[in-house]
Amino acid sequence: MIRPIYAIINTNAVKNNFKIIKNIAYKSKIWTVLKADAYGHGIKNIFPIIKNDTDGFAVLTLDEAIILRENGYNKPILLLEGFFNKEELYLIYKYFLTITLHSKWQLNNLIKYKAKYPINIYIKINSGMNRLGFSVKNIMQIINIIKNKINICKITLMTHFSDASKNSNFIKKQINNIKKNIHNYYKFSCSFANSAAMLWHSSSHYNWIRTGIILYGASPTGIWQDIAKKNIKPVMTLKSKIISIQKISQGETIGYNCKYYTDKKHRIGIIACGYADGYPKNINNKTYVLVKGIKTLILGNISMDMIAIDLTNIPTARIGSSVELWGENIKIDDVAKSSGTIGYELMCSVSKRVPRILK
Repeated sequence: MIRPIYAIINTNAVKNNFKIIKNIAYKSKIWTVLKADAYGHGIKNIFPIIKNDTDGFAVLTLDEAIILRENGYNKPILLLEGFFNKEELYLIYKYFLTITLHSKWQLNNLIKYKAKYPINIYIKINSGMNRLGFSVKNIMQIINIIKNKINICKITLMTHFSDASKNSNFIKKQINNIKKNIHNYYKFSCSFANSAAMLWHSSSHYNWIRTGIILYGASPTGIWQDIAKKNIKPVMTLKSKIISIQKISQGETIGYNCKYYTDKKHRIGIIACGYADGYPKNINNKTYVLVKGIKTLILGNISMDMIAIDLTNIPTARIGSSVELWGENIKIDDVAKSSGTIGYELMCSVSKRVPRILK
């Protein structure tokens, strides 16, 4: 018997979301971000859906890039953090990848490699995120070194915004910091905007945008209402089934640590899902699932493999009844908020033991 839990990947939702992204950033080219196994959706699931529409794919690891090349993708692929050891350079050139340079260590090793073939380079600018990148004050010097010592096709300037939410002003400070320190920066190809900036700060779009979370149907802010009017569709629906039903008297407890005490008679369902599947363990007591079209609460602590839910007001629910944990009706952003995290983490945390099913 196959354990009844699965993540449905809605291919039409991917196409819908990409079309919306394209319409919003119609003047820019699009890097579709597939890092973290396409945010938990599966690179091999997402890649074929939009390979003919996107201008390029952005990934984190060399392995992810090679998967795309070996599956016949010939358009640009960007390594978002470049290379992690100098031995990777052979494969980077072999597979014609675009690399991000964010450190002097990378720069020096690329110079020493003395490649015969030109390469496209993204120069990562630390404009205020203070994570990766060359200091914005040193970028002109870095550009000159690259031009003089590396065989290049094209240089693109890249930065990452620390706050690109709807009403943020910090994004303007970061762009102004770049303008102030990089002479004639507008003559360079630029890739500044992530999903949030793409949605709410059109002045940051420039030549290339990098779209991640919005493609998969969740909000960059972690608040679903912020994108509710954009017609963005959730791509992943996490579903399970009821595998047991219990009738509980008043004054009994449910689950580990006696967290939940019943104040009345309850009819509860046990579903095949737990924290080992990627469902967050630390959800609060106001977290909903959907059964028979009705929202109902989770009761007690999340176990490794099971969750208890309230069926008291759903008399038609039976063993085998389907349960939506997040997706089209229960928004992943709402589940994430109830557990003190963000939709990004929940997507990426769905276990490998949960089958992904294309719809």
